[in-house]
Amino acid sequence: MGMEFGWWNRDPDGRRYEVCATVHGGNISWRRHQGHHTPWEDHLPDSDDRARLLFEAGKRLPRRLITQKQFDEIKRLSENEGAGAIAGRRKRASPDL
Repeated sequence: MGMEFGWWNRDPDGRRYEVCATVHGGNISWRRHQGHHTPWEDHLPDSDDRARLLFEAGKRLPRRLITQKQFDEIKRLSENEGAGAIAGRRKRASPDL
C-alpha cells in the first residue's frame, strides 16, 4: 500500500488545483486535477512540489504516521527525481507473447 500526500496549488491564472503524490515501492507518482468532476492527470513536479512533499511527510513523522525510515526514503526519492523525471506512474514493460 502506498502513502498518499495531497495539497492544493494555484496555477499562473490563479485557479486552484489539487496535487497528489503517491510513494510506493521506491517510486513517486505525481497526479493533479482541477475541480471535482475532472479526471486525474500526470503532473510534472517542480522544486516547490518536492519541498511541499517533504514538509507534508515531516508533519506525519512526529505523530508516528510514518517511520523515520519511510521519511528518509521519501526524502531520497524526491531529491533524486531531478528535472527530467517522468511524471506519473512508471510503466512496466509488457511481456512478449
